[in-house]
Amino acid sequence: MEKNSTGKGNWAEEKAVKFLLKKDYAILERNWRFKKYEVDIIAKDGNTMVFVEVKSRGSDAFGEPETAVTRKKQRFLVTAADQYIQANNIQLESRFDIISILVINNNITVKHIEDAFYPSVK
Repeated sequence: MEKNSTGKGNWAEEKAVKFLLKKDYAILERNWRFKKYEVDIIAKDGNTMVFVEVKSRGSDAFGEPETAVTRKKQRFLVTAADQYIQANNIQLESRFDIISILVINNNITVKHIEDAFYPSVK
């Protein structure tokens, strides 16, 4: 795993893309931005749009990587996803997934959490 945070993020996103491709997801976008918001991966799983947040850590001392996807981050993802759906006139169901990558002693654990959270009004 890379040493700096940008390198770690790119490394983790590449692992996540490869993981999703093995599950026959179609990768539509990577690091898609709307204003200050970003979606790490936008993919299609059958007839479902999937907006994926990738989180990685080199230790579980502060919890699993997915715990870093706060309510605020969820709201940002929902806002960006809504914009993507509108801009591309998408008429499919959508969901929000998290791919959690934990690296301890060169042992890599990838966890895919489907429907990790649901859009909320608040």
